[in-house]
Amino acid sequence: MGRRVLVVDDDALILDVTAAMLNDLGCDVVTALRGDQALEQLERDQSIEILITDINMPEMDGYELVDRARAIRDGLKVIMLSGQDPDGHGFPFIRKPFLEQDLLAAMRRTTGTC
Repeated sequence: MGRRVLVVDDDALILDVTAAMLNDLGCDVVTALRGDQALEQLERDQSIEILITDINMPEMDGYELVDRARAIRDGLKVIMLSGQDPDGHGFPFIRKPFLEQDLLAAMRRTTGTC
């Protein structure tokens, strides 16, 4: 299996499609619908290397999630996703909707591929 990637999005369809794309790229994928679930995954699973998260989510947005996740896992690589925000505020960013090749290109540029 490839590198372990945690994908977080409050939209179950987008979450499933993104996870499927990553699986196609050879990644080992775990998913979460909410920030608190993602943090629990990070605490339990030391093999997670990359966090790909939506920015606009209820209760905990992607920026807060990244801050809290990096406190748990130093060196965690991050890619931000959004269909609303104009950019990732300094983090690698992919605009929704996106294609598998967009995801692959962003990973090659920033986190490395699986």
